[in-house]
Amino acid sequence: MKAEIKGGNFPVAICEMASGEAINCESGAMSWLNGGIKMETNTGGGLGKMLGRAFSGESLFMNRYVAEAPGTLALGAHAPGEIRKISLTPDKPIVVQKGSFLAMDEGVDLSIFFQKKIGSGIFGGEGFIMNKLSGSGDVLLEIDGGAVEYELAAGETMTIDTGYLVMCDASVSIDIVMIKGVGNILFGGEGLFNTVVTGPGRVVLQTQPLTQFVGTIAEMMAKIKK
Repeated sequence: MKAEIKGGNFPVAICEMASGEAINCESGAMSWLNGGIKMETNTGGGLGKMLGRAFSGESLFMNRYVAEAPGTLALGAHAPGEIRKISLTPDKPIVVQKGSFLAMDEGVDLSIFFQKKIGSGIFGGEGFIMNKLSGSGDVLLEIDGGAVEYELAAGETMTIDTGYLVMCDASVSIDIVMIKGVGNILFGGEGLFNTVVTGPGRVVLQTQPLTQFVGTIAEMMAKIKK
């Protein structure tokens, strides 16, 4: 995928497509296009895939853009932040949180990923069902705010506030732990649970989860109304 990211904090990925090239993307991602590019809306692999995306927070249908002749396809982010292109190989699948998938090459497969522990599903902000991207090709991900990347060694852990984990290698394990101490829970302002990731593998965090940003704005608006 030949994509150039423009737009600063309000990013768009401008993809130059050769004849015969195809890109699968999230419904509603297209900002503009020109040349011989045609759109096809489909289930992205059948009913099972469609329902899996619904469970993981993505749209039911996917759009497939095919270049019948060379052209340009621009894919925009849904919120201020970054768009990051990641190249996948068959031995290096990744796991991403709901809402972060934007587009992928034809050689990439999007499937659902179940966290190992039920507690992660009930309490974790990243959710019990996430997205797994595997295969060969490029992937475009949306990141709220900015991106900070770490490479964890085997057994190395990192504690993350809910909503900040956007992507990790499939080799990284994910768990949810309760914050210790009654005082910390009641007055710490960090909620009840944190996400703990354990290496080996890459972890990408986002600096301003959209849900938290919207919550802050809503809280400020409520105070203004009073």
